[in-house]
Amino acid sequence: MQLSRLWLATLFSLFVIFPAAADDAGLQQARESIKKIVPDAKADAVQASPVNGLYQVTIPPEMFYISADGKYAFTGDILDLKNGTNLSRPVRDQVRVKAIDNIGEKNMIVYGPKTAAHTISVFTDIDCGYCRKLHSEMAKYNKAGIRVRYLAYPRSGIGSKSYDKAVAVWCAKDKNAALTKAKQGQDIPMNKCDNPVAMEYELGQRIGVQGTPAIVTENGKIIPGYVPAERLALILDAHTAKK
Repeated sequence: MQLSRLWLATLFSLFVIFPAAADDAGLQQARESIKKIVPDAKADAVQASPVNGLYQVTIPPEMFYISADGKYAFTGDILDLKNGTNLSRPVRDQVRVKAIDNIGEKNMIVYGPKTAAHTISVFTDIDCGYCRKLHSEMAKYNKAGIRVRYLAYPRSGIGSKSYDKAVAVWCAKDKNAALTKAKQGQDIPMNKCDNPVAMEYELGQRIGVQGTPAIVTENGKIIPGYVPAERLALILDAHTAKK
């Protein structure tokens, strides 16, 4: 597990799920242990977990567990075998949402009104076939009440041709028009500027994106691949109902 100091220092948040006793000496020790690793981390980034002696650390986009003495850490899931539930998954989903929100919409390319019923965040690659298919049906998504926020995820990696195209799009004066042209295979000016492409690509890797398009729902679930607008609307409605 590699913890980027930049991410850890700037992208932390509080997700309290498991209460801890006020006199939990282990919790205080765990917080001191994290403080040594990430001096800027707030104490509330460390909370009790369902397992005695193990503490939950939420520093978006990272969520992991540590022992009180700070000697051991792991990034797996805690399962409640009695109830058959994954206790880590909802926390990890919340961390994913917070990490994406911390990017800020000013660094995304957005299609659809803020009043839409649902907002999804999509990690996209300029040259990905199914990414292009999704984009070609943008009007259908918007009509179905789905607002689309794009984050760059050039699958070939930083410095690749797809990466350069993404930079050119994110540096365009009219980003929405440039993205549409690029996804149609048209040439666009290869502009360069300060841009969030590498940061968004790194974020995608950290939160579990394995291919494109990768759709992240409002509650932090990742839906891999292209999903037609009508079907996606049903999925999002179901997620909202569960909340």
